[in-house]
Amino acid sequence: MPISPGSPLLELVGIRVSFDGFLALKNLNLQLAAGELRAVIGPNGAGKTTFLDVITGKVRPQAGDVRFRGRSLLGHNEHRIARLGIGRKFQSPRVFEQLSVQENLALAVSTPKTPMGLLRRHLTSAQRQRVHHLLEVINLAPRAHHRAGSLSHGQKQWLEIGMLVVQDPQLLLVDEPVAGLSDAETERTADLLRSLAGEHTVLVIEHDMEFIRRLQTQVTVLHQGQVLCEGSMEQVQTDPRVVEVYLGAGQEQQP
Repeated sequence: MPISPGSPLLELVGIRVSFDGFLALKNLNLQLAAGELRAVIGPNGAGKTTFLDVITGKVRPQAGDVRFRGRSLLGHNEHRIARLGIGRKFQSPRVFEQLSVQENLALAVSTPKTPMGLLRRHLTSAQRQRVHHLLEVINLAPRAHHRAGSLSHGQKQWLEIGMLVVQDPQLLLVDEPVAGLSDAETERTADLLRSLAGEHTVLVIEHDMEFIRRLQTQVTVLHQGQVLCEGSMEQVQTDPRVVEVYLGAGQEQQP
């Protein structure tokens, strides 16, 4: 069902999550437009991981609603939410290291999603084209037939992003994609995520402020479980509230 013009693809309204008396999210409100690239930052303990857990159904809020394409996600489990078109990439890459890069992408697009299922089932022409296209997008076409286990950490990150994108999610949630990457890999990752926006809505959580600048996009700052401010990186880094929060959290986290 298409969303109405001007309506957000994703909307969180008044989200509250508490763990044993600790308020992880407090009246959190956020909207994402279709095709948008959004970066989310915040000091440790700001609620970033819980925020993603609520969207994907891993954590159910005590109050508020999560709406995707105008429909509430509350009550749906993680698998159902994934099938609705929300893909999540965790910080550590999760690839099948004994399979080739191309086989990993083929496995992601095939059904059933098991290595044995891949051996028993041929991909359609459209699926093969999709796999070959994604190999180019993620800069791994020259290594298509190499074992995934032989890739660098950054290349494994790109492969896992490709494994999500090949399934054509409308919303892609990416958690700290450049942790442990070289400067060159970090720059290429920013280019990759920018290229995916438009066809997909992309939400990125990251601590690396230089990487956030390279994304050249809208930034949301979380603090103590709620949105502190939003704007361009230039606007955010000069906001007195953000400066105070990061200085209070330590110089190493200063935006």
